[in-house]
Order: sequence, then C-alpha cells, then structure tokens
Amino acid sequence: MRLGTGARWWGWAGRWTASGLAHLGLGLAGLPAVMRSVMPQVAAAWVATAVTAGVATGGPWWAAALVLTATAPAMAQPQAAADPDAGPDETRQDRPGTVAGEAVSSTMDETGVTTLPNGAAVAYRLEVSGPRRLRELLLRHLDLARFREQVDISPAEIGRLLMATPAQARALLETEGFFDARIEVQRIEPADGEPPLLRVGIEPGAQARVGRLQIEIQGALAEAIEQGDAAQRRRWERLQARWSLPVGAPFSQAAWDRAKTGLLNSLSERSFASASLAGSGAEVDAAQGTVRIFLVVDSGPAYRIGAVRVEGLERTPQQAALNVMPFRLGVPYSEQLLLDYQETLQKAGLYEGTAVELDLDPARADEATVIVRLREQHLQSATVSAGFSSNTGPRVGLEHTHRRLFGRDLVGSTRLKLGRDDRSLSYDLLSYPLEDNQRNLLGVQADYLNAGGAVTLTQRLRAGRTRSSQRLDTFYYLELNQTTLETANARTTDRAVLGNYEWVRREVDSLVFPTRGLILSAQGGAGYARDAEGRDGPFGRVYLEAVWYQPLGAGWFGQFRGEVGEVFRRGELGVPDSLLFRAGGDTSVRGYGYRTLGPEQDGSVVGGLVMATGTVELMRRLSSEERWRDWFGAVFIDAGQAASSWKDFSPVYGYGAGVRWRSPIGPVRGDLAYGQALRSVRLHVSVGVTF
Repeated sequence: MRLGTGARWWGWAGRWTASGLAHLGLGLAGLPAVMRSVMPQVAAAWVATAVTAGVATGGPWWAAALVLTATAPAMAQPQAAADPDAGPDETRQDRPGTVAGEAVSSTMDETGVTTLPNGAAVAYRLEVSGPRRLRELLLRHLDLARFREQVDISPAEIGRLLMATPAQARALLETEGFFDARIEVQRIEPADGEPPLLRVGIEPGAQARVGRLQIEIQGALAEAIEQGDAAQRRRWERLQARWSLPVGAPFSQAAWDRAKTGLLNSLSERSFASASLAGSGAEVDAAQGTVRIFLVVDSGPAYRIGAVRVEGLERTPQQAALNVMPFRLGVPYSEQLLLDYQETLQKAGLYEGTAVELDLDPARADEATVIVRLREQHLQSATVSAGFSSNTGPRVGLEHTHRRLFGRDLVGSTRLKLGRDDRSLSYDLLSYPLEDNQRNLLGVQADYLNAGGAVTLTQRLRAGRTRSSQRLDTFYYLELNQTTLETANARTTDRAVLGNYEWVRREVDSLVFPTRGLILSAQGGAGYARDAEGRDGPFGRVYLEAVWYQPLGAGWFGQFRGEVGEVFRRGELGVPDSLLFRAGGDTSVRGYGYRTLGPEQDGSVVGGLVMATGTVELMRRLSSEERWRDWFGAVFIDAGQAASSWKDFSPVYGYGAGVRWRSPIGPVRGDLAYGQALRSVRLHVSVGVTF
C-alpha cells in the first residue's frame, strides 16, 4: 500500500468510525481522553492490522509478526516479582481502596439536604442535612425514617423518637469513623395543618484515622518463622504489607471488617486452611481522632494433601476421578488447587455435580484428606440445538452421548449438524480419563461445505490422545484425510495422512464473554499427500492465533486478534483443500462472505497455502442504566487474505460497527461491515441456543 493512499483511507475510515460511534450512542465526548490514556497500548495493537498490509512484500516473517504484535502488549504489562514460594495471594496487583480495578473515592461528598417525599399519608415530614453519604446512612437506619408512615403514631411517641435520634445517629456515624459528631434535631409545627417537619442536622467532624497498627502471628506459621524459614517470613511480610487499613488510613467499621477478612482469606488460600483470629480490637481516641488497631492471627497448622476420597459413584470407576487430579499427593494445600480440580472434574463430561473440599482435622494436617463428592451424569443423553450464523445460515443439530459403551470405560458421542451451507456427521469414541488426565480418541467425521462458489466434501479418520484442563488443551493425533473439491469446471480428490499437534492456552476472565486476558492457539504437523494428478510427497502445516482482551478505561474494552498460517509443500503437489486456508466471515474478515477470500480456480475460491488476518475492535456498554448492563456497542476494523504464496498476498479490509448482547444463553453478536474490496455492506449475525 502506498503511503498517500493509506493516509487518505485511514482518514476516511476515522471519520466513518466516529460517525458510527455517535449513532450507537457510545459517548464520543469521552473518546479523546480515553484514547489518550490508552494510546501506548492501543497503538501496538493497531500495528497488528497494519502489518498485514506488509505481508505481501515481507513474506512469512511479517505474518508471524502479526501474531507477536497482538500478544506483545499483554506480555509487556508489569508483573509481580517472581518468587517460587509465592502463591496467588502474594502476586495480586490489587491495591487498597480499589474494587475491580477502579478507584474508590475517599473524599466526602458535598453537604446538602435530603427531604423524604411526603407520600399519601405520613405522620411527619423528615429532612436530613449533611454530607450525602452520611445522610443516606441515617435515612436507611434511623427510627425516624422507618416510622414516618405510621399515621396513627402519637405526638408523644414522635417526641420520644426525636429525643432518641442524636444518640442513634452518633452510633451510626461511629461505624463510619466519626466519633466526635454533633447532631441537632428540630421540630417545626406548620401553621397550615400539614404534618410537622422534623429536621436532623449532621456536623460529622473529622473522620478518625488509624494511629497505630499492631499485627501478631501465632501457630505453625510463627513457628516456621522462628525456625528460620525465609520463604514463610517473606510471605508473612507480604501479607502485612497488603493489609488494607494501614496507619493514616480513614477508619470505618466496614473497612475494619474488610481488612480482617482479607488477611484471613489471603492466609487460608495456601497451606493454612484453618487460619483464624485469636483476638482483635480497635481502641478509639475520640479527642485525638485516632484508632489503635491490634490483632492476633492464628495460622493453625500447615496442611498438605495426603489422600483423596471419592464419594457418590455407582457405575463410574473411582480411578477416572483420581486421574484428573491437577496435583500430586504430598503437595501443600491451596484453595486454587481444589478449584482447579473441581473445574477439571466438571469438564470430564462424566459428572452432573461436583464438590471438592478439604478435611480440616488439625490432627491430620500433614496428610489431610481431600473429599470429592460426585453425582454421575445419566448413562445416555441427547441434546437438540438450533442456531443461526450469517456465515452458513440457519442450522439444527442433534447430539447423543453414551457414557458406558459396551460396559467399558468408553464414551461414545454422535453429532449431526444440518445447515444451509455447512453439514457434518461425526462419531467419537473417547476413553475415560487416564493418568495425568489424558484420554484416547478415535473419531470419524464427514463434512460438506458450500462456500465461495466451491463445494468441499471431506472425510476424516483420526486416532490420538487429548488432554484438557480449564486453561490448557492439547491434542496430538494421526489423521487420514480425503477431500473432494468441486468447482464450476472440475472435480478433484486429494488424500493425505497427517500427524498433527494442537495447543490452546486460555487466560481470560470469562470463557463465554471475555473482557480481559489472552487466548493463544498453535497447530503444527507434517504428512504425506497424494493428489488427483497422481503426484505424491511430504508436506507440513503450521497455524498460530492470538486474541488479547483488555479493559481500556472509562468503560471501554479492546479486542486485538491476529492469526497466520502456512502449508509447506514441494513443487505442485496437491494438498487436500480442507488442510489449506481461506479467510472471510464472522470471526475472520467481516464485510466478506464465509471462506470467500482466497485464490480463485475456475471462478471459485479455493484454499490457499498462506493466510494472515487481524482485528482491532473497541467495545463499550451502551448505557450505564441497569437494563442496559448486558448490551454493548462496538466498532472494528479487520484485514487479511489467503493466497497461493506470500508474493501473491494482498490483504483486503473490512470495517464497521455492531452490537453485543451478553444473553443468558451466551453472546449474541450483530455487525454491519463494509467490505472495501467489494464496495458493499454485509450484515454479520451470530446467535445460538441449546435446549
């Protein structure tokens, strides 16, 4: 792309994107400040799309740079200092006074007056003046606020409530750290026969602050520190440093409770599962406006996992549940280990309900027992599905699973999918989990795809071994592949045997609707092909993809994606089309039809030996109102292409705007994209439901 043309195009795209943002109501007024604050991060991701344009001259190394650029910003984020003894509680980046990464204001709200509505019938009117946060506290809890609608209350009882208000208000304000507050109450009798007006005035004074802090430790952790255990000493020092109510901090009962709970939770997350408070206190010096805090923490014993007991099984062997353990016996206990174990059991597909907990018997802390309670899935189940995608149109599906095939440790799954342009039938035979959560797989599959003017018929036979966890999936297998490609003037059949390895790593906040984290996937394989012309020989195949999700501040979220693939062959050897690459569609380059980007043959789009695509997408909630909390607007730009070689690679672009709905059944996406090469607009919709 020449610089002049590119500059004109980017300027036009920027104006069009700004217009789309305004129509979506995404708050353009705040966009410049947002972009200035996140520009160092966003700029690197924009390079991912720009790099695609240079692939044509740079070759495969530029394509690989596309994926690396997408991952670079995430890799560059500041990390906690590496420590082999550090657990999750020591490596968190959250700071005191923050919730979910957003700063919490510690300043008092402006002083004002709140008057409760009169309503249809009230015994008296109520007016409270003072800082807003404290007004709201009193209006929630004062007896005066609760009894005002009791019209039969006597004047004497109203007087009693009014007299009790100063003491009650001071007690409430003390929970917020105001120990020297002045409360004024007043009763005004109206002359026109209306209910009396009761006024409560608040002069809170200065909020007390922590003047002195003393934290002591006893139990196994204290003993380890006394015996010179440097790792445990560092851990305790880090826990104290993360104490959320340090000297000088404003004091409140809620902050005091949060600090104690946070310390205990951090301690019990790893090794010390039964940690508790042996004593605690907060002594107030109202005259000085300070609070002296002291507490004694009992770590309890250090727990190690010595055994696992499985309960609730009838037909499924216990060993299957033991084989998916993500830890070895004898390791120190951590809460994360049990959570990972529970998630892995849920993914096994054999159990309907799972619960994993530690036996806290202190007498057996050195060899503590993990108790696994399971409820088995039905022996057989069937699932019907329906959905729609602008990639391949409407679809229906049927899946049947037998979880004890032939009375053996085998799971048989049959899947049928019928769509307008995409159909498939498959049968998988999967073993129960073996050691280290590995499972043997034997599968056969037949696919039909009508895209880009070509019809592809594929038959696959696979045999391999898979391993799956919450964050990492691996799969290596041997595949026999036969693919028939039908174009307007030809029908060819290519065959291949391929050894392949697939790897997927997920570190995201949600698998259904991610907004933070990174997903990496890689495939690599080699095989031997025989084409329709009788030629045969070896070939290789690689594929890389990275998707980075990042909150950008001020309610904005970014998604940056890059992928690259290449098939290596000798001469003109034909490789099955299903192993080649095409681009275009909902999850590739929007603005173009599904798999309609690639080299052409007889007027039809066929698979290419190389492919690279990239995406930059910005998303923001449509409104701060509660009813709109699951609705988001988005703007995006996609770029990419598939080709016969990097020399022939010439990326195309698509850009537009869309809507996202985080529905109870999963994400629903709608995008209106302009395909620059086609000079046309295309609607992309993806929605699915299983019942």
